[in-house]
Amino acid sequence: MKLYCGIDLHSNNSVVVILDEADKVIYQKKLNNDLFSILQQLSVYKNEITAVAIESTFNWYWLVDGLMDAGYTVKLVNTAAVQTYNGLKYTDDKDNARWLAHLLRLGILPTGYIYPKEERAVRDLLRKRSQLVRQSSTNILSLQNILARNTAQSLSSYRVKKLDDDQAEKLINDPNITLSLKSNLNVIRCLQGAINDIEAAALKQARLRTEFKKILSVTGIGEILGLTIMLESGDINRFAKVGNFSSYCRCVKSERLSNGKKKGENNRKNGNKYLAWAFIEAANFAMRYNDQVKSFYQKKKSKTNSIIATKAVANKLARACYHVSKDQVTFDVNKAFA
Repeated sequence: MKLYCGIDLHSNNSVVVILDEADKVIYQKKLNNDLFSILQQLSVYKNEITAVAIESTFNWYWLVDGLMDAGYTVKLVNTAAVQTYNGLKYTDDKDNARWLAHLLRLGILPTGYIYPKEERAVRDLLRKRSQLVRQSSTNILSLQNILARNTAQSLSSYRVKKLDDDQAEKLINDPNITLSLKSNLNVIRCLQGAINDIEAAALKQARLRTEFKKILSVTGIGEILGLTIMLESGDINRFAKVGNFSSYCRCVKSERLSNGKKKGENNRKNGNKYLAWAFIEAANFAMRYNDQVKSFYQKKKSKTNSIIATKAVANKLARACYHVSKDQVTFDVNKAFA
């Protein structure tokens, strides 16, 4: 007899439901988030369980890894794509877990990618870097705004990062405003130190796989962004077409069209927000250092706005990374930004 298991995972408990081939509930219980207890409960049915469907939440690592290590086939549910059952007026966690097991039995359960455990820690380390970079940018903008508001001075990000306390005190003759500037500078220095430590650790532990080495030829992408893109993408062959990859990178519009007319929008959060950030970063670097990319951006900006234009550059770079990785060719800026 084949059995199908669905687990609705929460922060402190998991609702486990097991169905047979006739959709009959064989087991149903709420358990504490303790791997030993969950494995103990499932062990009675282990030989019959075809697969375990786990709702993809923020805290799935321990459960997915534990079940896979114990020999179970695990399916990570794509919660953004799974359809909820509308036939009931009232539903709870048990109904949700039962629905996951039901979709698993029918073979129509939308699943996500279970990233290899071996590289997950370095990937998450670079995710922490992206968070710190955003926080650093926020403090740089804050300092620039203070100066512009009070003195009409304009300082580049590069010059802001090079400021010391003595220079900050000379920028404006007001102790309160100077203290605000120095507070921003202290945070920026602290963040930059942490960012440097993370970059050094990541470069020491990880190297670009063969299929990703040529993305360093793509304008705007260096070693750290290259590692970020590789670790967030996983196996490039899981994307059948370039459009699938650029969509996963959140570089395309989220809209529904019919007969050439917009009929609504799909879920904007579908895809990988870290890849979206990485390609926006790459776009900003590319526009700064490559005249052809900058020209493309300016033409696009004249017809739309700076945000859409930057996103268009990011989309071009994402598509380029897919092709150079998939086809093992060197990036050609003339083809990408003709």
